[in-house]
Amino acid sequence: MRVVHIKNPQQRDACLARLCAEAYGQDAGLVPLAIFAGTLGVLVKQEAVRVLALVDDQSRPVALAMLVLDEIGTSMTVMLLADLESETVTRPAEILVAELALKAPLRIDAMGPEQEARFVEAGITRWLDGKGGVRIGLGPKHPASSLEDLPRALSFDEASVIQSLKRDRALFDDYKARFIRGLESFPATL
Repeated sequence: MRVVHIKNPQQRDACLARLCAEAYGQDAGLVPLAIFAGTLGVLVKQEAVRVLALVDDQSRPVALAMLVLDEIGTSMTVMLLADLESETVTRPAEILVAELALKAPLRIDAMGPEQEARFVEAGITRWLDGKGGVRIGLGPKHPASSLEDLPRALSFDEASVIQSLKRDRALFDDYKARFIRGLESFPATL
């Protein structure tokens, strides 16, 4: 297995569409499309996002992750993470997090004890208490030692993106077509 940074724009769009669909599910309304549109329209243009895949020995993607740079460019936050169906790899998202934590100054937020335990098994051993009960996990290469040291990840206003999609039919149709095209053209191998 190996980690692949997806740089080709068509493959990146396809992997991002699949990641949004997997992370939010089919009952999430406009949220997956808004995350897809905001990521492409803001974070990709700022060169602040990385879409990565864990591939098996036959180069088939088994897990996907979206990492976003922080405001000062010293670390990356896992914003989306998804396991893909695999008969050969058990818990591929955890393997992907473990690999990324060894190579990058990684941050990952856990929304409960189950997620935290999952990431502890993936090698995230330093934890901080964030706002609203969120536990913030830091990989071994992350420079922060406290909440005060922790730079904010770059982001976009999801609600504003949704409003833009609702107001501008051409924009909505363009991103919807790109999203569907991405899902239909998801690569079998990387």
